[in-house]
Amino acid sequence: MPYFDAASAAPLHPVARQALLAALDEGWADPARLYREGRRARLLLDAAREAAADAVGCRPDELVFTSSGTTAVHAGIAGALSGRRRVGRHLALSAVEHSSVLHTAAAHEAAGGSFTEVPVGRSGAVDSAAYAGALRPDTALACLQSANHEVGTEQPVAEVAALCADAGVPLLVDAAQSLGWGPVAGRWSLLTGSAHKWGGPAGVGLLAVRKGVRFAPQGPAGERESGRAPGFENLPAIVAAAASLRAVRDEAAAEAVRLRALVDRIRSVVAERVGDVEVVGDPERRLPHLVTFSCLYVDGETLLHELDRHGFSVSSGSSCTSSTLEPSHVLKAMGVLSEGNVRVSLPAGTAEADVDRFLEVLPRVVAEVRERLGAPVSAPPSPAPARSLVVDALGRRCPIPVIELAKVIGEVPVGATVTVLADDEAARLDIPAWCEMREQEYVGEEPADRGSAYVVRRLS
Repeated sequence: MPYFDAASAAPLHPVARQALLAALDEGWADPARLYREGRRARLLLDAAREAAADAVGCRPDELVFTSSGTTAVHAGIAGALSGRRRVGRHLALSAVEHSSVLHTAAAHEAAGGSFTEVPVGRSGAVDSAAYAGALRPDTALACLQSANHEVGTEQPVAEVAALCADAGVPLLVDAAQSLGWGPVAGRWSLLTGSAHKWGGPAGVGLLAVRKGVRFAPQGPAGERESGRAPGFENLPAIVAAAASLRAVRDEAAAEAVRLRALVDRIRSVVAERVGDVEVVGDPERRLPHLVTFSCLYVDGETLLHELDRHGFSVSSGSSCTSSTLEPSHVLKAMGVLSEGNVRVSLPAGTAEADVDRFLEVLPRVVAEVRERLGAPVSAPPSPAPARSLVVDALGRRCPIPVIELAKVIGEVPVGATVTVLADDEAARLDIPAWCEMREQEYVGEEPADRGSAYVVRRLS
């Protein structure tokens, strides 16, 4: 059964498994103790730290291991903000950061601080100049992911890091998705990672803080990991994480070329075989193993279930897979279609035959789901006499509002409008995206008794 969700958690690398089993026998003692077993454990911990620091591109004494990538993000942001509290309490970050960063920013604001989200373009990347414009005299910390976890777009970290350095603001880079592919370029100040993203065991994160960065660990003081990650080290998992990071780096150059070719094939074939689809993310500056696309007129939850039934494990940022009705904050920030969203992230070793079979199954599955939902399958009919229409889609989840819009757009003449009444948050994103894909004019959103009224003018 092909597993295509490595961006969530990569399968355990064989080297990680071997190192984990060996360390369970050799690394169970307390590395802080001076007796024989403790010294042996300390040697293993030091070797793991040196290997991880070499992969990150920092000094071993600048890197600590945490209980997860999320914990590393929380500790890194909190420590940097506290260390620079005399400068101010402002935080800058991109609008597409991982939820661990966004949640920390929200908690910081609730405690009296402030933050600025830097917008991104339709590719998902920030503009370096726009990011520099978000830096203020009271900015204590800036955050920017190295590559996006949902669409794979790489961020201009080196350029932003240089701008932050010129402004005297430390930059924290969330490198969870990219660290297995190579070091992060640029003059970053703090960096975080997560072992299960590169094929290490779950429950191990890392936090690197460059010398010279003001940093004040928060919470009760700890005696381990330089006081930045309290608690007894999970030494076997740490050893496995460091060993697997070194192993995947050794394989990264060749595997990146192979997986990029497979992803390029997915990007092109999906656009050819699946109608009304938007492949999102930067086509060039992206992770080699990840591709995301959104399909009009498709219920995302049903699509994922159907693909799973055919043996494919994929992920989605569609609001149709969530009971909250909120589309992915990443897709929303990019202004792209969210309904019927599929994220394919190929693990190392993915077979070409599995990708070919996925590309055979996907168009059929999408067509079946659309037929089940009553979506249009051909061009809209000829225009009816001049009039405007109102479509009531209140209380109906995505992708129904867009499906109803597509059904009736051909019933109004060129220049006339269709008003869609909807209270599904995804409609705010998906109706404008549909208009751009189908070359219709999105007039705008107006308040309605319940929800909103989205006005579309037929152009062709």
